[in-house]
Amino acid sequence: MPSHDPIDVLVLEQAAEAVIYANRAGVIERWNAAAVAMFGYTASEALGQHLDLVIPEHLRKAHWRGFDAAMENGKTRLGGRPMMTRGLHKTGQKLYLEMSFALVSDATGLALGAVAVARDATERVERERAAMAAQPR
Repeated sequence: MPSHDPIDVLVLEQAAEAVIYANRAGVIERWNAAAVAMFGYTASEALGQHLDLVIPEHLRKAHWRGFDAAMENGKTRLGGRPMMTRGLHKTGQKLYLEMSFALVSDATGLALGAVAVARDATERVERERAAMAAQPR
């Protein structure tokens, strides 16, 4: 039976990576199934919440400095290139994440918010750290 959902909704929901959209105020408005799996919060728990929900406390000041600058300047510092950062699971576990960010702008160029695409890199980072620690010095 064909779906009645627009294809863009299906693409967002079924993407393998976490896709999160927050408005200019940093309030989460989109949260796909991969974000649920990665961070442990259901969509109903995350939607309407501030991004601090998944940002470790020690990184929040730097995050908001960059977020606010991007909203003001209309561009991100990394221009969409992925970066390694930390995230926070509902359980309190800290995650290593590969994330890329992009602004979502209206037809006039005004930044409406930002979309982040994230992949959990925790296992890989821990494996690399263990391998480095096991090497003789």
